[in-house]
Amino acid sequence: MKKILLIIGLLLVWILLYMNLADIADVLVYKLMGLKQGTHLTESIWFFVFEVPKVMLLLVLIVFFVGIIRSWFSAEKTRKALEGKSLFAGNAMASGLGILTPFCSCSAIPLFLGFVEAGIPIGVTFSFLIAAPLINEVALILLAGLFGWKVAVIYVATGLIIATLAGFVIEKLKLQKYVADWVYEVKSNQPGLMEEKLNFSDRIDIGFDTVKEIVGKIWIYILIGIAVGAGAHGFVPEDYLARIMGEGSWYAVPLAIMLGIPLYSNAAGIIPIVAVLMEKGVTLGTALAFMMSVIGLSLPEIIILKKVLKWQLIVVFVAVVAVGITAVGFIFNYVM
Repeated sequence: MKKILLIIGLLLVWILLYMNLADIADVLVYKLMGLKQGTHLTESIWFFVFEVPKVMLLLVLIVFFVGIIRSWFSAEKTRKALEGKSLFAGNAMASGLGILTPFCSCSAIPLFLGFVEAGIPIGVTFSFLIAAPLINEVALILLAGLFGWKVAVIYVATGLIIATLAGFVIEKLKLQKYVADWVYEVKSNQPGLMEEKLNFSDRIDIGFDTVKEIVGKIWIYILIGIAVGAGAHGFVPEDYLARIMGEGSWYAVPLAIMLGIPLYSNAAGIIPIVAVLMEKGVTLGTALAFMMSVIGLSLPEIIILKKVLKWQLIVVFVAVVAVGITAVGFIFNYVM
């Protein structure tokens, strides 16, 4: 009972902090630091001050509950869920799971670890890892509101295809050896206990242990990634992006992807920017390619993933996903 009350108290503190992050950032940046609003430097600093606690709060919360949920699902159960499925079917199932989970790439890492721990093929884990940040209900709702349901549904379908095919290709390349060594050393929580012997207090402890293990390993990569994104956020103006991506040239799509990679945002943050770019003349396919690269293939994401993947696998991951996003951009530009 004491642990449940503790969780409730911490959750209330979490909600209070999360709901007031913008006001806290305003006080820190504009009042305590005395920075002037509207400058590039101030915009970058405000973004960093706002995004770091936001991402860390989300990460801690998600990792905690993922840890609790995983206490009900052993490696053996996960294997059984996918056994008998063809590789391609496993990729499709993992992609669908990723679409249904509103996780960013960093918070998808605990589930990535769970997939690896369960002996699921590396390509299937990548299908999930790609789909989770790329497509979620936030992206679907915002796209539908801005561009209509037809565009939203096509985007979800193409994202699903990218995640499925990318995972399939990565598995066929047999790149398991390029996952970081420590990932394979992660053991199931309480391996000697039968699941039915765990009470809820035990599962709460598992949640805290998961937070300590995962967040403790990747927090510095998150700070570096957000710092990179903050610099781009403050010093790369939308007008500049619109001007160089709005000419309708054949290289507009790959250029948009290259410009999106250094940036950092989630679907909720980048889709309104996509709307602005389109108002300034950027074609839909180019704008969506830019958005997909920011969400699913950003430099901050790559920096975070460096903790669990070796550089050889990261290069293949970037190349395969980039090809898929490029195809989506060209298709949308041609159809629309």
